[in-house]
Amino acid sequence: MNLGDFREDYRRGALDRAGLDANPLSQFETWFREATGDGGQSRWRKIGIALYKLWSAICNHRPADINAMTLATVDKDGKPSTRTVLLKSVDERGFIFFTNYDSRKGRELADNPNAALTFFWSELERQVCVAGTVTKLPVTESETYFKSRPRGSQLAAWASNQSASVPDRATLEAKWRELEKKFPQEIPLPPNWGGFILRPERIEFWQGRPSRLHDRFSYTRQADNLWKLERLSP
Repeated sequence: MNLGDFREDYRRGALDRAGLDANPLSQFETWFREATGDGGQSRWRKIGIALYKLWSAICNHRPADINAMTLATVDKDGKPSTRTVLLKSVDERGFIFFTNYDSRKGRELADNPNAALTFFWSELERQVCVAGTVTKLPVTESETYFKSRPRGSQLAAWASNQSASVPDRATLEAKWRELEKKFPQEIPLPPNWGGFILRPERIEFWQGRPSRLHDRFSYTRQADNLWKLERLSP
């Protein structure tokens, strides 16, 4: 399969140092709001994104989850793995997501807390790459988020021994129904389920540009916790 002719000349935006926030987490929040359509974008960019969404709807293309991110982890033998997870919060501590701690990603993060995240927003021709270390979210915070989930999702967290082999879907559904009877009212937080915080050490913002001369800016955390900002070659 030859994909050499799959090409896109990016022309929807530009990025310069003067337009960047001194704090990369604040810059991320700005870009995230713009990805949702809530940011202070130019009139022409808004029109362009609206037309793109209209075209996608006409073609029956379902838009991607804005908070979807690729999470890369490494096991104790140095072998990497990736998967898509959902960002659930960003604050001064970093990027927060939730999972089963006994899953493959949970085990790998326990063995090696170094991880990386990638966000790609095709409508804006933007990418954000994050690298840092993870720690577990306090149990009280995980419990608060767990209680906010739909009841079906809460039951699924109990029913799924995530990443373990299972004979068939019927087994999963039977376990889910069993738990539905076991917990007729409030469902407690599973002991092996909760949040992670990725504390960023490096955050890169990428804006697609024509002729592959993309704009790339990298923030690197310094020893004093201040951020060093550099433009990178595309």
